[in-house]
Amino acid sequence: MLTDWEYRRQIVTCGKQVYGQGLVAATDGNISVRMLDDRMLITPTGAALGNLNPEELVYLDLTGTVLQGRLQPSSELALHLMIYHRRPDVLAVIHAHPPIATAFSVAGEVLSRLVLPEVIVQFGEIPTAPYATPATTESAQAVQELIQHHDLIVLDHHGAVAVGESLTAARQKMEKLEHTAKILLAADQLGTIRPLSATAILALQQLKK
Repeated sequence: MLTDWEYRRQIVTCGKQVYGQGLVAATDGNISVRMLDDRMLITPTGAALGNLNPEELVYLDLTGTVLQGRLQPSSELALHLMIYHRRPDVLAVIHAHPPIATAFSVAGEVLSRLVLPEVIVQFGEIPTAPYATPATTESAQAVQELIQHHDLIVLDHHGAVAVGESLTAARQKMEKLEHTAKILLAADQLGTIRPLSATAILALQQLKK
């Protein structure tokens, strides 16, 4: 069982990794973890994920009541709370702004095309949620149905959200999303993106099961 301080250090480390990988810039994004006894830690609003301080993280319960912390919780708190309520298996949530994946949604393109075997096996598909005004409850509403079946969701014009049983798992999913977007962008620039055959997709779906 991790201590409060260990959870805090994990979020700080994850923030540096997400920033270092170029998945956020400046004060983009937010990170949270679910702890025991229906408690959670979340990054404060306006925080730079690449330069977090353990003491500035906000400690709350799953009703959104602040139990400890001098700063305001992330403006996307409603999104995190909704996910924890909908997905008891999720222990970490990362919202980031991966640039290529976000560019796909801005251009009206989707990343749900079934072309990469490892993506099909790991995620099935990567859906895009409808546009929602940032820092409002709209983000939670836009994602609430998709999150029941997907661990990785693109947010239209607004980055992506990844969830997992740990911060490492969630971060790796976000990293995989951006990697997928880079491959599809390069393939599109080189020529036509060739989808896998129905037979190949079926075999991969069976492998996923």
